[in-house]
Amino acid sequence: MRAAIFRGPGELAIEDVEPGTPGPGEVAVEVRAAATCGTDLKSYRRGHPKLFPTLPARFGHEFAGVVTEVGDGVTTFAPGMRVVAANTAPCDVCWACVRGRQSLCENLIFLNGAFAEQVVIPAAIVQRNTYEIPDSLDFGAAAPLEPLATVVHGMAETGIELGDTVVVHGAGPIGLMFVKLSVLRGANVVSVDRSAWRLEQAGQAGAVETIDISGLADAAEIAARIKKSTPGGRGADVSIEAVGLPAVWEQAVQTLRPGGTAVLFGGTPKGAPFSVDSSDMHYSEYTLKGVFHHTPRYVRTAVDLLISGRVDGHSLVTETRPLDQLVPSLEDMAAGRGTKYILTP
Repeated sequence: MRAAIFRGPGELAIEDVEPGTPGPGEVAVEVRAAATCGTDLKSYRRGHPKLFPTLPARFGHEFAGVVTEVGDGVTTFAPGMRVVAANTAPCDVCWACVRGRQSLCENLIFLNGAFAEQVVIPAAIVQRNTYEIPDSLDFGAAAPLEPLATVVHGMAETGIELGDTVVVHGAGPIGLMFVKLSVLRGANVVSVDRSAWRLEQAGQAGAVETIDISGLADAAEIAARIKKSTPGGRGADVSIEAVGLPAVWEQAVQTLRPGGTAVLFGGTPKGAPFSVDSSDMHYSEYTLKGVFHHTPRYVRTAVDLLISGRVDGHSLVTETRPLDQLVPSLEDMAAGRGTKYILTP
């Protein structure tokens, strides 16, 4: 079968490999739709020691498809079922899991290999984070389950209340999901980005105002412009960073009202510090929260959102392409020509 094989930064190609056979507790799935994401792009460009500790490796982790074979002991799934799965599962026994912090699990079990004609889901993910989906949910709409689950986690940390003003910094797929879920929570959302095209999508997702900061270079000027669009010019009740750049982390904090909360969501490069005015932090009583990954609880909620249609996975997708367009799709993401692509093996 055809599958994407990652051999190192910049070395990613579709190759012929042997299909996998599910072992005890595992499930083999014919992939009908696989979605690109920002983590794929980062990994393709610079590697990812946690996701790919050994190379070469199979590539991709957002997908939906049809069960073709199940391993010994699997009773919940059967051939022919339409399914979607998250990309990891916690161990449930380490200190973090025992304390209810499963996103920080020391022994996360990973799934890689979604950009292929077939993928085998590890037993732990079958048990905790794999779900049957109805015929009414298209495979392409279901595939972005994993990033939606992480955003559901982020939303749980925001404390957003009805009528709050929420500023979402970044209007890529993650930012758009934050816009949509914040609107569902009853917030007035302001979306900030440097792309008019992405901001148009944010408006369609429910943002009451969009701010194009492409012509602004000075951080103070950017913060002042954003605060101008908040009640009394005081700043956001909740400020969400969805880009993954230290400068935007700082921007998110600088646009808070006194007593506000910043959710610092986007993953930054390792060893990338950011600055906070300690006086503002103290006298304005800011709350800063870092958010990483998801848990089975948030995956379940994300599945429900997709099945109900309250979140339309297709609204996050720029285009559907054949599998051999994986590398060009990642390059288009890097160049800002698209946000998320569905690959159909």
